[in-house]
Amino acid sequence: MAPRRADMFLDLADDPRETAPALGDERATLVESLRCQRLTLELKCAGLDAQAMARRSVQPSTMSLLGLVRHLAEMERESFRVLMAGHNVPQLYCSPENPDADFDGAVADPRVVAQAWEAWRAEVEFATSFVAAAPSLEITADDSLNKHGSGGGDISLRELLVGTIEEYARHMGHADLLRERIDGRIGQ
Repeated sequence: MAPRRADMFLDLADDPRETAPALGDERATLVESLRCQRLTLELKCAGLDAQAMARRSVQPSTMSLLGLVRHLAEMERESFRVLMAGHNVPQLYCSPENPDADFDGAVADPRVVAQAWEAWRAEVEFATSFVAAAPSLEITADDSLNKHGSGGGDISLRELLVGTIEEYARHMGHADLLRERIDGRIGQ
C-alpha cells in the first residue's frame, strides 16, 4: 500500500508544533509538550462541521471528537482550576448522576460545538497562566481522592503536567482514528 502522506493535515514546514526552541529547562519542556498536544487536538478537529465533530466512533462507544474536546476541557478544569488552584467551581458537563455527560452530551449542534471550544479554550488559558505563575513545579495539591494518579496523596505540579500530557497523548490516538473515519485524514 502506498504511503498516504497526501492525506496529512499540513506540510511539515507549516506545522505550528515545530516552532518551539529545541532545548529548554524542565518547565519549558513540559509546557511545550503540553502546548503541542493541545495544538494536535485543534488540528484533528479543524474544518469539521457539527455533524462530523459529533460523529461517534463505533457502537457502543460514545466517543467523538466533540466528546474529546468536552472531556479535555473538563479534565483541564478539574486538574488546574479545581485541584491546583483550589477554586470551588462546578464541573462543566459531568455530575455524579451522569459521569459520562462530556461524551453523552456531544450532539451535532453548532452551538454545542462552539460552547465546547469556548470552555476548552478558557480552561487551557487558565491552566497556561497558572503554570506560568507557579513559583515552581514542586508546588503540591491534595489528591486524596486519587483522581489524578497520585495514589491518594499529594501531587506536584510537575506530576500533574506529565499526567495531563499523557491524557492528551492517549486521546490524540483516539482523535487520529476518529478523524480518519470521518474523512480519511491521517495522523500527524
